[in-house]
Amino acid sequence: MSPFSADVPQILIRVDRAKAEAMQVGVDTVFDALEQFVGSSFVNQFTLFNHTFQVYVQADGKFRKSADDLRGIFVRGSAGQMVSLANLIRIEHGTGPGIASLYNLRPAATLSGTPAAAYSSGQAIQAIENAAARVLPPGVGIEWTAMSYQEKLVGNTAYVVFAFAVLLVFLVLAAQYESWWLPGAVIFGLPMALLGTATVLLSLGVANNLYTQIGIVLLIALCAKNAILIVELARKRREQGLEIEAAAIEAARIRFRPILMTSIAFILGVLPMVVASGASASARRSLGIAVFSGMLASTAIATLFVPSFYVVLQRLSERTRAGR
Repeated sequence: MSPFSADVPQILIRVDRAKAEAMQVGVDTVFDALEQFVGSSFVNQFTLFNHTFQVYVQADGKFRKSADDLRGIFVRGSAGQMVSLANLIRIEHGTGPGIASLYNLRPAATLSGTPAAAYSSGQAIQAIENAAARVLPPGVGIEWTAMSYQEKLVGNTAYVVFAFAVLLVFLVLAAQYESWWLPGAVIFGLPMALLGTATVLLSLGVANNLYTQIGIVLLIALCAKNAILIVELARKRREQGLEIEAAAIEAARIRFRPILMTSIAFILGVLPMVVASGASASARRSLGIAVFSGMLASTAIATLFVPSFYVVLQRLSERTRAGR
């Protein structure tokens, strides 16, 4: 939709400059008279009862009801004679934009909209750009503002952010565990949570917008936290002499309750965002649905597979060390 309208009734006043010069009336005098009578002009201010009041000059309302009233305005020429504006101006009626808006010092019309169901904001932006390139005449273009401008500015860097988020988790865990293998037990559980988010988003037709991507980055940290609880305890039990399978089973059994409690608390905490309504509800729902569905998948599925990942990767780690 757009607030722009090109058929608003307008009155165009043209000054006959040649006739004004012949009658010894300055064009600026004509413009000043129109400004003061039709609009207003500040001339002075005075103080009364300890208050300052401003004085504006303007014609009384009954003398500026229609365009023909302008013909009754007189201006003084350079020789002192009074000249009627009826001899100096020509009044034309037409249509045009109600508001002359500018963007980057160029005439502009504002367009706003939202993507249709099952389409992302990126797809909507691309569709508008394709339509503009096909329909708009030479010399006319489009520019983006607000969230769309930011999305165009960052481009596809969201995928780079996801990759760096996973890489950061991996490197921190590798330094903590002193192993290049064990962090994989945490990392391999993340796709399961992301799979749950993607399934729900596609099923509900929720757009993959900026708020959804922020939720996915948040989900990476939350899912990694649950996996770290299991892997860290399993690693300690292994160092104490337990078999790899026994260490993984004991870690999963001990950590299951705190993981379940914290996950349920978080899921219930973001539930109001999932069912949000009112102003900015779309943004809150996008963020809430992404995190809500991802945490459900992480709690129900990823938690069950993390011990298995630990067993496989711990064996590979020990075999690698033994080979050295």
